[in-house]
Amino acid sequence: MPNVTLYPLENYTFGAKDAQPEEDSSVAARLKRLENDYETQGMRRTVEAVMVVHQHNHPHVLMLQIANAFFKLPGHYLQPGVDEREGLKNILNERLGAADPNEWANEPQWEIGECLSTWWRPNFESYMYPYIPAHVTKPKEKKTLYLVHMPPNKVLTVPKNMKVLAIPLFEVYDNAARYGAQLSAIPHLLSRYDFEYKPM
Repeated sequence: MPNVTLYPLENYTFGAKDAQPEEDSSVAARLKRLENDYETQGMRRTVEAVMVVHQHNHPHVLMLQIANAFFKLPGHYLQPGVDEREGLKNILNERLGAADPNEWANEPQWEIGECLSTWWRPNFESYMYPYIPAHVTKPKEKKTLYLVHMPPNKVLTVPKNMKVLAIPLFEVYDNAARYGAQLSAIPHLLSRYDFEYKPM
């Protein structure tokens, strides 16, 4: 089994920076923009980070909570032609790096690891699948989840309208009702790894 080193949540410091409002006010608005973008750019590519730490020797996934409501992984969609791993590094800097971009080079760099899963959106609707349905020839969005290997220490600077929460795997597992199909699948995706828990 491949090894992954996990550091305790206490090793990470959380700061705050200006809010980063969601581009779309609702799911319907997001799907409408996806449809408009598809006409000019083709299939959307989205990348998201699975960042794992530990508390009391149990894995926890770092998730963003927006407006005390829904949970999401740190990530965003890519501009056409941008490499997925390089794009995810830039997205993580924008989302969780220092408020001043000039500081990014001085911080521990993001280490983008293995691709954990790929999800496909067949049409301009909210459903995504971990495969392309047989009748679909032109999916509208491809979302790729990458394992991000956390450095031993790091300052995570979080937009004021978001919170970073460390959610234990046992809370996420088989809990699609609260977290959705993609997030509740993460414990399965991580089960192939042998975790090494580092002390503080």
